[in-house]
Amino acid sequence: MTDNLDQNAGNTPVVDQTVPQTARIWNYWLGGKDNYEVDRKVGDDILQIIPDMAVMARATRQFLIRAVRYLSGEAGVRQFLDIGTGLPTVDNTHEVAQAVAPEARIVYVDNDPLVLAHARALLTSSPEGATTYIDADLHDPGRILDEARKTLDFDRPIALMLMGILGHITDFAQAQSIVRQLLDALPSGSYLALYDATNVIRSPETNEAIRIWNESAKPPYVLRSPDDLARFFDGLDLVEPGIVSCPRWRPAPGLPGEPDEMDEFCGVGRKP
Repeated sequence: MTDNLDQNAGNTPVVDQTVPQTARIWNYWLGGKDNYEVDRKVGDDILQIIPDMAVMARATRQFLIRAVRYLSGEAGVRQFLDIGTGLPTVDNTHEVAQAVAPEARIVYVDNDPLVLAHARALLTSSPEGATTYIDADLHDPGRILDEARKTLDFDRPIALMLMGILGHITDFAQAQSIVRQLLDALPSGSYLALYDATNVIRSPETNEAIRIWNESAKPPYVLRSPDDLARFFDGLDLVEPGIVSCPRWRPAPGLPGEPDEMDEFCGVGRKP
């Protein structure tokens, strides 16, 4: 993940259409149109291995929606720092949060040039709230925090959203350090919400899909176990039901039976 243009630089971001990119592949799986042939090729290769990958992509989006509704509703959070937001689709963090609390303030962070090109689509807000975009790299949490302070009040609780992004920090100790640096800057009552890919449900297929991904797309991605994901919540109070497969985190009431598990695990935790 390289740092691209600053949101205020006034330049047109350069999009490399020859190299598949994470945000565009996920956009393809989610049924979006902001992707290129190279992205669809990798997406289709992975669909050959995991035919329900698009279903999994939608399930992670549904987890984000449920988590934001919980945070802005039951938990009463009014500020969100969403790092690795990807391309805008429907029910983005600011739309879900401001539907519950119009005064909510959201800062999006990403460094994909196509996401930067679509930043204006994200920069919408209820009149009472705020929505801004930072072009920055997760490897530079200090800069993210400095920029986020221009919009968010770091004396009040903030929800840190890391949706499907930590697997791109392939060194586990470095990923832990980055999460800790971000959380250390947040006040008591803040939250961490995340999901990432595992290989505990369908190991052979998931391992092969990641092999294809890492041979073709950027940035690379590493799988982690649910126990590894739980370590990102060290020192936090995990919200029930803890670290679970995304469809099983507070599913909508009234569904018949327990949702099927998939190799995307998630959790939400509160900073004491």
